[in-house]
Amino acid sequence: MSTTWLVIAHGSRNPALIAAHTEICHRVASRVGDRATIRPAYLEISEPSIPEAIDAAVTNGTTSVVLVPYFLHVGNHTLRDLPEILDEARGRHPHVEIILAEHLGIDDRLVEITIDRASEAETAAGPTQ
Repeated sequence: MSTTWLVIAHGSRNPALIAAHTEICHRVASRVGDRATIRPAYLEISEPSIPEAIDAAVTNGTTSVVLVPYFLHVGNHTLRDLPEILDEARGRHPHVEIILAEHLGIDDRLVEITIDRASEAETAAGPTQ
């Protein structure tokens, strides 16, 4: 089975967002190795769009696509937009397994990162009087 993970960001005209998202995808790819092909995809504004990325993966022979929302919180994109895109893609590619992973959400690993970031900021600011 050939698997593609599409790491999904909202999209932006700001090239810094695209560069950061591309870097996340490279880091994920370096960790998963041959387990899956990792590609970026965007909900809007940036390319490739999610449907374009799904179609490209299928054209390249993938038999399983995992949509991985790189979103922190529940909202219209996770509750409405992504499920609609998923349903449409399943209609176009009924022979391919296409699944939607959970968004990042409330996770103790993110809590730890939040604490680390706040602590780093306090340390960089120095002692308070």
